[in-house]
Amino acid sequence: MIQEYEPEATRRAASDTESSRASRGWWDRNADEYQNEHGAFLGDDRFVWGPEGLDEAEAGLLGPAAELKGRRVLEIGAGAAQCSRWLAAQGALPVALDLSHRQLQHALRIDAGAGEAEPGAPAPVALVEADAGVLPFRDDSFDLACSAYGAIPFVADPVRVLREVRRVLRPGGRFVFSVTHPVRWAFPDEPGPEGLSVAASYFDRTPYVEQDEAGRAVYVEHHRTLGDRVRDVAAAGFRLADLVEPEWPAWNTQEWGGWSPLRGNLIPGTAIFVCLAN
Repeated sequence: MIQEYEPEATRRAASDTESSRASRGWWDRNADEYQNEHGAFLGDDRFVWGPEGLDEAEAGLLGPAAELKGRRVLEIGAGAAQCSRWLAAQGALPVALDLSHRQLQHALRIDAGAGEAEPGAPAPVALVEADAGVLPFRDDSFDLACSAYGAIPFVADPVRVLREVRRVLRPGGRFVFSVTHPVRWAFPDEPGPEGLSVAASYFDRTPYVEQDEAGRAVYVEHHRTLGDRVRDVAAAGFRLADLVEPEWPAWNTQEWGGWSPLRGNLIPGTAIFVCLAN
């Protein structure tokens, strides 16, 4: 009998190339499970910033929904393009980019189902399979960009990605992205009481790596402090206009990995950066 190897979790250095390769492989392998587990919460055409359930329809971090019509928007780390589909419903012209071929196949599945259910439904969202660190677009191509837990937590060089986003944004454009709140890295990734005690240094920036039996990374996530993130934004040519830390709403009773109502009422789980292109 062949036994499947359980990846070993460790903290060690991981290069940009190793991180990118690991992310592509992990999301291709786990896209089906992810969409099965979280698809109902994410919806087919809902723009949600994180496990707390903050909707862009409510938050308006990209600007008033009424002003999205006709705006070209790039979504980075789009997954099955749920956020882009919501943007399209507001009249925007989104492009959904993701590193994972399998995640984009789920986007095609959802679009196909919508077309069958509603003849005359909006055209499917434009999909692009590419690395966020090398965006395949001309300078000044988009009015807005967004990323809900996409790409940035998984890259070794976030400034490279941010500079690419700045390059493809028109002057005065806006980029809004969400990531795991940096303070969460000091706590175990557990939704219950065991996740409420500090277990590591907040200042330890060593990446979290899951590796196979040959030592090859199969999942990588990079930790940056809150100050690091702010400096990264500035180094890429953006001005930080707002930093949103969503509070856990009373209606949300779900657990998602280490996110839960218990923890969400005590410590922030998500950080959302609203950046303006200088």
